[in-house]
Amino acid sequence: MELSKYIDHTLLKPETTQDQIFELCQEAMEHNFMSVCISPAWVATAKEILKDSDVKVCTVIGFPSGAVTSEVKAFETMNAVQNGADEVDMVINIGALKSGNEDYVFNDIKAVCDAAGQETIVKVIIETALLDSDEIVKASEISKKVGADFVKTSTGFNGGGATVEDVTLMRLTVGEEMGVKASGGVRSYEDAKAMIESGATRIGASSGIAIVQGGTSDSDY
Repeated sequence: MELSKYIDHTLLKPETTQDQIFELCQEAMEHNFMSVCISPAWVATAKEILKDSDVKVCTVIGFPSGAVTSEVKAFETMNAVQNGADEVDMVINIGALKSGNEDYVFNDIKAVCDAAGQETIVKVIIETALLDSDEIVKASEISKKVGADFVKTSTGFNGGGATVEDVTLMRLTVGEEMGVKASGGVRSYEDAKAMIESGATRIGASSGIAIVQGGTSDSDY
């Protein structure tokens, strides 16, 4: 698979404008990225811009803390799908995981998967920077058990980002049949290559253009 198709071209800053969404979508079409990853309020706009392309629309659920209720996440998911989202990246309830409440985490993810339906890709953001190795394994195991499509490292908003060690651990945990998305701090071709070699099948980055051109970006995400 060509490198560009690993990339979710990402813009999640709260101050993002409509003009910036238009530019992001144009860049995604020009560089043949897999998707644009944007806030829910921009899904319908992006869907309209991208309607004659094969670039998918990805949005985020329970972002960035994951601390809203499962019912809110389910509604947010249904609304996003109605507005044209092809993929949703949901944040787990990190506090519930760290409290050992595995049933809550399972049902939280399941609420989003059920709301998304069979046609919408669900990626589960486990926020690796806030977890130890055992918690990363547990979150990945729960995500796989629910039937999510991907586990994802980070929001990029809660400190830290993707590391080779975390991606490797997630891949070892979920096996080959599930996707692993590395996001947060992937700024260069070398970063992306290292993540892919460690088992990532998707890269979330606002540095997608620099990555495919073999350069480096100073972007935070």
